[in-house]
Amino acid sequence: MIHIIAANQKLNYHQSMLNIGDAAPEFKLTTLSAEGPVHISLTEHSGSPVVLLFVPMAFTGGCTKELCSVTSELSEYEELGAKVIAISGDNPFAQAAWAEKEGIKVTLASDYEHNVARDYGIAYESFLPEKNLNMGGVPKRSAFIIDAQGIIQYAESSDNPGELPSFTDIKAKLNELVG
Repeated sequence: MIHIIAANQKLNYHQSMLNIGDAAPEFKLTTLSAEGPVHISLTEHSGSPVVLLFVPMAFTGGCTKELCSVTSELSEYEELGAKVIAISGDNPFAQAAWAEKEGIKVTLASDYEHNVARDYGIAYESFLPEKNLNMGGVPKRSAFIIDAQGIIQYAESSDNPGELPSFTDIKAKLNELVG
């Protein structure tokens, strides 16, 4: 089930995700650069739209499919002036190995402690307990567009980790924002 949210709700770990019109929470996450681990933040990209893609876990089929697809269309996002950042709870070294293996060119950010997933209201209380994983805090497959002023303009999340976001809708919203 996909939720595209338009109404404001208060953020709480056990409540709904952030919504269109909400101020996007700032974050400081780690990514692995050629020089080693570095921090990236939302505010360093202020002035242009940011597409945040939350993916549950590196090296899994759905996450690999999603980020390889976005990688193949990265120039379309760049032409719209948008920065794409994919966030997972994996450590930056695992993310870098995954990116190298699969040819992923999207900026990957490590939310190892799952704080950003909680801040955006898209953390599972228990991820795939039927598969004996039972990991709390793993991000639901979600997409947000944050405008140049730091306001959420698009919000989509799925309880089904295999269901990809609507990239057609994401690109349409980006076109609307820059058009």
